[in-house]
Amino acid sequence: MNELTQIAHRVLPAGHFGNLASDLAMVRGEGAHVWDSEGREYIDYLLGSGPMFVGHAHPDVTAAVMAQVPLGTTFFANNPAGIQLAARIVDAMACADQIRFVSSGSEADMYAMRLARAFRGREKILKFEGGYHGMSDHGLMSLSPKRPANFPTAIPDSAGIPARVRDDMLVAPYNDAAHAVALIEAHHDELGGVIVEPFQRLLPPAPGFLEALREVTARFGIPLIFDEVVTGFRFAYGGAQEYYGVTPDICTLGKIIGGGFPLAAIAGRADIMAHFDRGRVGDDGFLMQVGTLSGNPIASVAGLATLDILARPGAYEGAFATGRSLMEGLTRMLRDAGLPGQVVGEPVLFDVVFAEGEIRNYRDMQRADAKLAGHFNRHLREAGILKGDSKYYISLAHTPEDVAATLDAFAGAIRTL
Repeated sequence: MNELTQIAHRVLPAGHFGNLASDLAMVRGEGAHVWDSEGREYIDYLLGSGPMFVGHAHPDVTAAVMAQVPLGTTFFANNPAGIQLAARIVDAMACADQIRFVSSGSEADMYAMRLARAFRGREKILKFEGGYHGMSDHGLMSLSPKRPANFPTAIPDSAGIPARVRDDMLVAPYNDAAHAVALIEAHHDELGGVIVEPFQRLLPPAPGFLEALREVTARFGIPLIFDEVVTGFRFAYGGAQEYYGVTPDICTLGKIIGGGFPLAAIAGRADIMAHFDRGRVGDDGFLMQVGTLSGNPIASVAGLATLDILARPGAYEGAFATGRSLMEGLTRMLRDAGLPGQVVGEPVLFDVVFAEGEIRNYRDMQRADAKLAGHFNRHLREAGILKGDSKYYISLAHTPEDVAATLDAFAGAIRTL
């Protein structure tokens, strides 16, 4: 254990920030590569858990940030870059008439659920088992239950959550449209909103699933929330709602819109977003939201520069082509080796799941061989490939050379298995 790691274990619980394990400390990133404190270089498929979609230290983003820093870093007031970024997001996202900035995806999801409850005048929220909606008490329900309960019972994912919170949440299986529709119909008088990742962790929506949620929530006037913290501006410039062709009432955004800096947002219909405006809804309907760094100019200029890059012709086509090459190559190698693995996801966000049979929801994912996946990831790390426990995030910065080197690493790791 080196000196830096020793210090980390002395001053940080478990020796890390709560994200990646303590055996790595990163000192530099450029394009699709990162370097750790020991000088090791990696092809990066972690991408800071997703924000660095255009690559690390992109010169356009860096130039925008460096131009803003001498002018001030935050004001707790409107600033031109934040207003311009809001306008850009409203133009891009089909559901967005207005937006409100916060600093993290967890905040965005928490406020989105609160906003739906304020608009609807009902307290319960329906979510989907295995879906991640941030670190709030309501968000941390049935994300990763060790002993799944019968639906629609919610299971807390963390110590310290009041027992009564589980009574505010209903849980349904992802990709089971009939089950979700039946729950919503049965509880529509209690529901403040329905929140879903349109692409849940690694799982694409089954045909008709999102459409069924849209129809039943619209029928009862229940706000449908798409958690697009991960998928916003990643699957398409207009997010997963453009990619899958289903428009929610509210969406949450994060990661990419801050260009690597802390920034997230709640976006939605004007009549729903009105609850952030006391002058429009009065004291009883007003939803208080204040954040010291909300819409700060550093994150806003980084976000604007990032969206400029993504708006260029061919940006998404290039990223999707990179991902398809890796998915197809990995699928072929697993098949040829006779390993019980399958590649699950979309070209810009995927992973291998070591399990047989169709993978449609959280309980299907529990069939996966976690030990085999751990061995596979460990061999990849030794070969200079950086990823989290799950997910390959693809960036615009990954090159054909990166793809070739990664495919070689896949082949070596599969041989060891």
